[in-house]
Amino acid sequence: MASAERAAEKREKIKLILKDINSGEDTKIIEGLKALKVNGDDNVILPIVDAWNKGVSPETEEEIITFIGDIKSTSSAQTIMDILLNDEYNDIHLPLLSTIWNSKVDYSEYIVDFVSLAVQYDFLVALECLTIIENMEGPFEEHHILDSEIILREFAENHQENETQEEKKVQMILEISKLVKEFDDKIM
Repeated sequence: MASAERAAEKREKIKLILKDINSGEDTKIIEGLKALKVNGDDNVILPIVDAWNKGVSPETEEEIITFIGDIKSTSSAQTIMDILLNDEYNDIHLPLLSTIWNSKVDYSEYIVDFVSLAVQYDFLVALECLTIIENMEGPFEEHHILDSEIILREFAENHQENETQEEKKVQMILEISKLVKEFDDKIM
């Protein structure tokens, strides 16, 4: 069998599996995830997250979280970040963020995005972002650190004007700020 035929067969198989995942039936979703562990690629992430975002049982959600956390492809990071930065997926931010700090994929180049998410959303999102940033290994690009520092400085200035923000969140942002400063010191 020619490799083009095998590739077409695999694409067709993935298409059928994704149809099951989009069925909304928990049993089919879980079976589909098992099949995608063998046959999937980065293109299956968004359809899986879409099914998750529409609402699934707690058991199915755990399977999806495990599936995403087990992804080892470095190119998957961009897809995950695009999802996190899309307001359409706000309902699953927290569990999706937890898949990142459990992941083997390096998200160091997205430090600015995590800082943005931390200041933009609530305490729990800030906490998850802090955990992710703490686990980043770098190296970091200087412009990413500078952009992060600007976001953090703007947050600090706005916080002084708006004291109603959650104090716990402010503490998380201060911790993130210390980490970013440490990363900056290492670059210098």
